[in-house]
Amino acid sequence: MDLIQMGKNSKIAAIKVAAMSTNEKNDLLICVSKALKEHSHIILEANEYDIVTAKENGLNKGLLDRLYLNEQRVDAIANSILDICNLPDPCNKVLSTYEKENGLIIKKISVPFGVVGMIYESRPNVTVDAFALCFKAGNSVILKGGKDALNTNIAFVTIIQKVLEEKGICKDCIQLIRDNSRETVTKFMKLKKYVDVLIPRGGAGLIQSVLENSTIPVIETGTGNCHIFVDETANIPMALSIITNAKIQRIGVCNACESLVVHKNIAKIFLPQLVETLKPLKVEIRGDKKACSYDSYIVPATEEDFYAEYLDLIISVKIVDSIDEAITHINEHNTKHSEAIITSDTSNAEQFLNEIDAAAVYVNASTRFTDGGEFGLGAEIGISTQKLHARGPMGLDVLTTTKYKIYGNGQVR
Repeated sequence: MDLIQMGKNSKIAAIKVAAMSTNEKNDLLICVSKALKEHSHIILEANEYDIVTAKENGLNKGLLDRLYLNEQRVDAIANSILDICNLPDPCNKVLSTYEKENGLIIKKISVPFGVVGMIYESRPNVTVDAFALCFKAGNSVILKGGKDALNTNIAFVTIIQKVLEEKGICKDCIQLIRDNSRETVTKFMKLKKYVDVLIPRGGAGLIQSVLENSTIPVIETGTGNCHIFVDETANIPMALSIITNAKIQRIGVCNACESLVVHKNIAKIFLPQLVETLKPLKVEIRGDKKACSYDSYIVPATEEDFYAEYLDLIISVKIVDSIDEAITHINEHNTKHSEAIITSDTSNAEQFLNEIDAAAVYVNASTRFTDGGEFGLGAEIGISTQKLHARGPMGLDVLTTTKYKIYGNGQVR
């Protein structure tokens, strides 16, 4: 379908969704959740085809993990829709109201954006999360997923559109751009007349391309070079447990730990235990000169390693003399996503929380918790690393904007 026509259709759909009641939206989402479970075999067949093709194309292990679906993951995706149903409707809330001396009554109301655009890579769960969040927040959505997940995305969207039609709701509440050409993606980024906000979700190259080329307002989501700082007072068993979880629980996600920073006073004891923990898990450790001197398993790192989002079984290690040096190093090399400190010193914990520039900062916990579901948002449309409008996991509230409603009785200025 022509992109302009898609935009027009989405505008019409957005007006209709915005007029729906909370109960109407929730009833539809419950039906979608049920349909995804009932038709999981269709989704998994499409996903299997995408996986085979992606392997033939040499997609790396981390991105394959993002792409891969099984029965449990489909169930989790469907259940996340039910979590969204249980959240308060973010639309039409009176945020403030006041009366002027001239008698004008002014109300500030939360309202949907209208049409939300998404450009994302090989994460088919985003297709469902984006629809459910946008729909509950009163928006329509136009999706451009990665080519590696095309068949899986088509399966998801086809099932959702069928439910919409069965319920007498405009199927253009969700539309999928199937053309993977660069020309089409660029045209989509210029569709400002019809798309109210554009959200990119993927690697650094994708996000930068959208920021540079879009004429639509962009909410910037971030790549994840996430750090864990092992302070000199760290509980070592706790540190090893947290690092293992943050590194390998899912290697292909943006909140996985990619970089370690270790205080010099604990390095001699800690690093051999780190090697003993990560080596059997086949994690390659790349360190600076000091780190390499503590264990021969650690290989020399380049300066680029300290900026890298590996999405792989690799982690970098930097040795520092103080917490101040750790904070400086992290703020220089991070992507402002998620950072953690392992410490028993409350003063150091507070300094780290206050001085680290990131959307989420942890004390004695894994960075893997930076997630809309884990934060109680039901799901997320992305994790924003910018500072305007939204920051961190983005749920329902950030998919709305505001409108002033002014009531008068004949006032003129």
